[in-house]
Amino acid sequence: MASGNKTQISEFLLLGLSEEPALQPLIFGLFLFMYLITVIGNLLIILAVHSDPHLHTPMYFFLSNLSFVDICFTSSIIPKMLWNIQTQSKAITYEGCIIQVYFYLLFAALDDFLLTVMAYDRFVAICSPLRYTVIMNPRLCALLVLVSWILSALFPLLHSLMVLRLSFCSDLEIHHFFCEITWLIRLACSDPFLNNMVVYFGSVILGGVPLAGILYSYSKIVASICGISSAQGQYKAFSTCASHLSVVSLFYCSALGVYLSFTATYSSHTSAIVSVMYTVVTPMLNPFIYSLRNKDIKRALKRFFGMEMFVRVPFALGLKNCP
Repeated sequence: MASGNKTQISEFLLLGLSEEPALQPLIFGLFLFMYLITVIGNLLIILAVHSDPHLHTPMYFFLSNLSFVDICFTSSIIPKMLWNIQTQSKAITYEGCIIQVYFYLLFAALDDFLLTVMAYDRFVAICSPLRYTVIMNPRLCALLVLVSWILSALFPLLHSLMVLRLSFCSDLEIHHFFCEITWLIRLACSDPFLNNMVVYFGSVILGGVPLAGILYSYSKIVASICGISSAQGQYKAFSTCASHLSVVSLFYCSALGVYLSFTATYSSHTSAIVSVMYTVVTPMLNPFIYSLRNKDIKRALKRFFGMEMFVRVPFALGLKNCP
C-alpha cells in the first residue's frame, strides 16, 4: 500500500452521527440543547459550592472540580460539531484534529482520576468517620487534584506525539463526530503497532487502574455499611455514595466498551452512538444526579439567588428614595 506524507495532510473529514441532510437540524438542536444544559448545570454546581461556606468540604471541592472538567470535556468536542453542522462542512484541520485529540483525552483522563479520588473520599468518610477531617485535609485534597492534572496531561501528550509519527493516505474520513484517537489510527498507512500498544496501555492505566481503585473502595464501603446495626444508618451511609456510583456506572459502562474493543469489527455508527453516552450524556446528567437528591446543593443555590434578590430590592428602593 502506498503511503502518503503526513506533512501534506491539510484536513480530515468528520462524518458525524449521520450523513442524512434531513437529520442535521435535529442533531444540531439536540446537541446544542444538551451542551447548554451541561454548561449551565455544572456552572450552577460550581457556583453553589464556592458561594456557600457550608459546602467548603473535600466532597464538594472534588465535585466542583469534576463539574469544571465536564464543562471543558464537552467544550473540546461539541462546539466544533455544531459549527460543522451550521456551516454544512465536515472538515477539521490536521492541527485542529491533533489538538482536539489532546484535550479530549486530557479531560477524559481527569474524569477518571477525579471519580477515583471521590470514591476514596467516600471510603474515608464511611470507613473512618472520626479521622475524616484529619485524613482529608485541604493539603491532601489539593495534592490529589494536582496529581490528577499532571498525570492526565502526560498521557494525552504521549498519544498526540504518537499520532504525529503516523502517515496517512487518501482516505481521511473519520466516521465519528470528533477526532477519536482510534479512528485516526485506523486511517494510518504506516504501521500503527506502537500506537495500538499506547492505546491499550493508556486504557489500562487511565481506565483499569482507576476503576480497580473505585471497586476496591466500594467493596470496603459495602462491608462497612453492612456492619452498621440500624437500617436508618445504613440508608444514610449508602445515600452519600449513590450519586457517585451512578455517575461511575454511566461513564465506565460506555467508555470501556468502546476503547477496549476498538480493534474488533463492529458498526462505526454504533461506536459513535455509544460515545455520546460518556462524552455528552454523562456530563449533562452529573449536575442532576448530584443535586436533585442533595439538600445542601439545593439550599446553597436557593440561598445564593435569594441573596441576589435581597440585595437588589433594597438597592432599588434606595434609588427611589434618592432626591
